[in-house]
Amino acid sequence: MAAMPQLEYVLAIGMYAQKWHLAGLQKRTLTESVRAWREFHKLRPVRVMPMPHPSWRNTAWLKTNPWFEAELVPVLQGDVKALVS
Repeated sequence: MAAMPQLEYVLAIGMYAQKWHLAGLQKRTLTESVRAWREFHKLRPVRVMPMPHPSWRNTAWLKTNPWFEAELVPVLQGDVKALVS
């Protein structure tokens, strides 16, 4: 990470990535960290977006946490669009 100072945005996918990129700021569980995405989205100079792992096993997680698709995903889409524009 130190070799890439130009990074502006990190998708921390899964609990291990969140532990690494949030360095002690992560919450007790993956769900709590993802739910607190606004807190990490404000980090500077590198914003971090905590995400669940994109596994077929997470279908139940997505159904139990509809706020993820309703609140976080649109912000992520806007961020990615702004970064590639």
